[in-house]
Amino acid sequence: MSKKIAPSLLAADFGNLQRDVEMVNNSHADWHHIDVMDGVFVPNISYGMPVVKSIAKHATKPLDVHLMIVDPDRYIKTFAELGANILSVHYEACTHLHRSLQAIKAEGMKAGVALNPHTSIKLLEDTIQDIDIVCLMSVNPGFGGQSFIENTYQKVADLKELIIRKNANTLIEIDGGVNANNAKKLVDTGADVLVAGSFVFKSENPTETIKDLKQIIA
Repeated sequence: MSKKIAPSLLAADFGNLQRDVEMVNNSHADWHHIDVMDGVFVPNISYGMPVVKSIAKHATKPLDVHLMIVDPDRYIKTFAELGANILSVHYEACTHLHRSLQAIKAEGMKAGVALNPHTSIKLLEDTIQDIDIVCLMSVNPGFGGQSFIENTYQKVADLKELIIRKNANTLIEIDGGVNANNAKKLVDTGADVLVAGSFVFKSENPTETIKDLKQIIA
């Protein structure tokens, strides 16, 4: 499988969101990454259902929705109806993770689990075969533009080992601080999907930046 780039719309220009969504549509990117934050699970509020609905209206590539919220089970059906193709919930926010994964799949979406930097890969031993994608947070969730946490490489390697050992088909996604300097090492270590926010949208030419990232990880 070719490695994927998922620009994070959290770093887009909200005053020109349609323009930025269409830029991603027309670029070498693979997915739209959408961070939904509630101000409770993480110390920030991003955007909610009406904005996701607007993004879905213009997006021609899959919507990779990452819920950084408490009690995500309440909204699984809602995000399916809004057009999410992949829905990731945080391990730390799910009391009954297996049930949450089954509920996501029952709505026809790929089921993802996100892990905060302090959360061990070992906690996924019993569920990895039910997970389509693991989103490793390489920054502390809640704000864009943070620097990459170096321990992430080891977590990627450990997660890859677990996936192989359990004969799972899980993809590894990295979210936070991804740039041209660490992209190749991440995919060489085992990552499949790189989320890039500020590095893409704050660059002079986002389309070219995505193309360059794609070439680095090809």
